[in-house]
Amino acid sequence: MNPWIITAIILVVAIAILAFLYFKGSKMQKQQEEQRSKLFDAAQQATLLVIDKKRLPLKDSGLPQTVLDQTPKRAQRAKVPVVKAKIGPRVMTFIADEDVYDLIPVKAEIKAMISGIYITSINNFRKAPVPTPEKKGFMAKLRKNASEAQANIDSAKAEKEKKKSKKK
Repeated sequence: MNPWIITAIILVVAIAILAFLYFKGSKMQKQQEEQRSKLFDAAQQATLLVIDKKRLPLKDSGLPQTVLDQTPKRAQRAKVPVVKAKIGPRVMTFIADEDVYDLIPVKAEIKAMISGIYITSINNFRKAPVPTPEKKGFMAKLRKNASEAQANIDSAKAEKEKKKSKKK
């Protein structure tokens, strides 16, 4: 068989797979946008006293059994941002949006938009400083480590010279 024919067949199959993935992805993206708009439409504002926040597997999070039954098995093992908060007299477990999770202060009162058991956004912090999520890049970490190492080297040299001057 001619190698050009084999290459053409592989190319046609690859294009077909990419086209399928493109259309499937765009369909899923539209579906996700629709679900997100429904989620924001159903959201209501509530005052929460945040007790604790952790990233836990869904099955260990303490959410109601109906929530666990509705999720697929593969999603139950994935870690989700879980927030334990007190609303009035009730202590409830919520799932926070990934963007909001880092901004939620622990042991502080906040006003948040809640849709069911899902925290979609935070509107107001009360008596709590707004935490700034510290995300360092790879190069920033390297610079920090290098400056710490240089400071250690400089202090060791200073001690060594100090000992030399005392001996004289």
